[in-house]
Amino acid sequence: MSEPKRTTVYFEPDIHKALRLKSAVSERSMSEMVNDAVRHSLAEDAEDLAAFDERAEEPTVDFEDFVKKMKRSGKL
Repeated sequence: MSEPKRTTVYFEPDIHKALRLKSAVSERSMSEMVNDAVRHSLAEDAEDLAAFDERAEEPTVDFEDFVKKMKRSGKL
């Protein structure tokens, strides 16, 4: 694992308090919890990107055309 990088992050006061309290209760550092949260968010982004790639070949449907078609078919 590479050397950790240091940065400054500004939290809203209530978020900072919640993070401090959770850190104390869970016996984990605030840095560890923030790193885990960011890692989780990036993993979700990667899943979303993979889903977009999987559907890249699907035909697009124009919203206006779709609504007009629904109206013509009596579904609206």
